[in-house]
Amino acid sequence: MRNDTQYATFEVRPTSHPRTLTERTAALAELSFGTVFSDHMAHAVWTPERGWHDHRVEAYGPISLDPAAAVLHYAQEIFEGLKAYRHADGSVWAFRPEANAARFAASARRLALPELSEAEFLHSIEVLVHTDVDWVPGVPGSSLYLRPFMFASEAFLGVRSARRVDYLVIASPSGPYFTTGFTPVSIWVAEDYHRSGPGGTGAAKCGGNYAASLLPQRQAYEQGCEQVCFLDAATNTRLEELGGMNMFVVTADGAVHTPALTGTILEGVTRSSILRLLAEAGREVHERPITLTEVKDGVTSGAISEMFACGTAAVITPIGHLKGNGFHLTVSGGDAGPVTSELHQALTDIQYGHREDTHGWMRRLV
Repeated sequence: MRNDTQYATFEVRPTSHPRTLTERTAALAELSFGTVFSDHMAHAVWTPERGWHDHRVEAYGPISLDPAAAVLHYAQEIFEGLKAYRHADGSVWAFRPEANAARFAASARRLALPELSEAEFLHSIEVLVHTDVDWVPGVPGSSLYLRPFMFASEAFLGVRSARRVDYLVIASPSGPYFTTGFTPVSIWVAEDYHRSGPGGTGAAKCGGNYAASLLPQRQAYEQGCEQVCFLDAATNTRLEELGGMNMFVVTADGAVHTPALTGTILEGVTRSSILRLLAEAGREVHERPITLTEVKDGVTSGAISEMFACGTAAVITPIGHLKGNGFHLTVSGGDAGPVTSELHQALTDIQYGHREDTHGWMRRLV
């Protein structure tokens, strides 16, 4: 890996066809999640001979790929997700991007991809956001969602790690991940499918894990649920994570529990932030195995008072209903509980600059 004090800068090559003010204003007026994209994207290329090179910010547009590109056949790719938040004074900030850079590097190691230095990762998002700063929305609950990703672009059909890799960052002005905002969701527990297994890629943020979740996610929709919860592949008894979020359980004594990281669960940046906030608030926190039986019994008896999920896109989402084969449980009366609500307020206040950032989590981009 290149020393972080010596890295190539991303050259800005402005687009010749930026959206007009009218077009951008219209796009920012009706925000959803991940459907509209800004004018530019960051891009760099890696080869064994030259390492990372051709760093640039260029016009957003289609990527040309050879039909034999390795990513299309062997799914050698990774991605990240983080947000740029506009504060009241007009400045723009990212939440813990260094943690995303570290996880991106860890995912690259697991997928046999070249690592990008933290400095290059941070510089790519800084330059892109600075270039497209007018695309950062300022309405409450909005952000500029940033999607760094890396994929094997070498054209070959042999099964080995690729010798040409592309890195890009795209940006999307977004509203809440769930259109209903901070309201409880229903979760379907998948007992026939698993997201990952021991020794697999569960701890990496790669597309294959999400592809594995799509069929059970469709089943969740058919059951009237917004998300699917996966159990561990080894015993099919322990809660792991949702299709794209970590899970937490609050017990009646005020303690908070979350599945321990065992190599099959993605280590969420929001998850680790929540654990820090809970500890500082004096709450008892447990990272441990949590069985489905324990949850069903606890919700039924009242021993479990709240459940919530968390992730970059949705931040914190209360869980109001837990469904599965033969059961349908209502959590916290179907409402957001006090611990969930307090955490959501505390975290979003930090992200949007409404509360002092005593942890040094926010990084100014513009």
